Amino acid sequence: MTQLNYHHLRYFHAIAREGSLTKAADRLNVSQSALSIQLKKLEESLGCFLFEREHKTLSLTEEGRMVLNYADAIFRTGEEMLATLHNRGGHYRSVIRVGAVSTLSKNFQITFLSDALDDQEVEVVIYSANLQELIGQLKAHTLDIVLSNSAVPAEVEPMTRTQIVAEQAVSLIAPRDYEFKVDFRFPQDLQGAPVVLPSRESSLRSSFNLLLEKAGIVPLIAAEANDMATLRLIAREVNAITLVPPIVVLDELRSGELKELCQVPNLRETFYAITADRRFPNRYVQRLLDKPWQGGFAV
Repeated sequence: MTQLNYHHLRYFHAIAREGSLTKAADRLNVSQSALSIQLKKLEESLGCFLFEREHKTLSLTEEGRMVLNYADAIFRTGEEMLATLHNRGGHYRSVIRVGAVSTLSKNFQITFLSDALDDQEVEVVIYSANLQELIGQLKAHTLDIVLSNSAVPAEVEPMTRTQIVAEQAVSLIAPRDYEFKVDFRFPQDLQGAPVVLPSRESSLRSSFNLLLEKAGIVPLIAAEANDMATLRLIAREVNAITLVPPIVVLDELRSGELKELCQVPNLRETFYAITADRRFPNRYVQRLLDKPWQGGFAV
């Protein structure tokens, strides 16, 4: 069985992070030719190319990106081990690695992780990507937990566990100066009104469209976005009605910059935490999952 040469892996890690042999060689204080030889030996031992070489530039192959993820985790774990053994500052620090779906509300992420972020003995590392990539990293044990607004069925990923950690009503939000002749009435006042909606792939969008279709209401779609951060920015800048969970625009609602017109009946956003079966799970994960507000948000 091929043994992994960690010295070679360290060289690969430097090349990948610096983006070139020249910069990596300068950082490691070795010659480019020596670095190139060590990289070639690593590729031969792994049986695959880690970089594509075109016009003197290097770009990671699919295998290279996977190896880089593992290398990041390996060297980060080594640093944690040294920090723990040295007991810096008299405190044993622990790390929790969190994957967050890139379309997920940042306010939800901060709220969910607030205890860990406030704990000076815990370092929180947050990595954003699509759900498929995050599940892959979770199964590879380079992440401890994944936060998502989509569930992962057990029959699809049998080595993972998905649980609801919070859910919230979805509201129609408008700028502070947005006015109606009378109090807002749902759904009739959406007829012809400019609206900002999640993209068509969103389950929220599908459910909302169904409600309007049943009522025979046709709004004017001013904009749509596939992530909550963009919806938040548009809601602040455009004179339109935005469909969004209140947690996404929490600061703007509290400041009065935006106002809630109504909660949409029978429409809720669900937030999930996904974990993987592990012999040695991160103990801090369970503390997060046991938070007293589990299952709902007080906004």
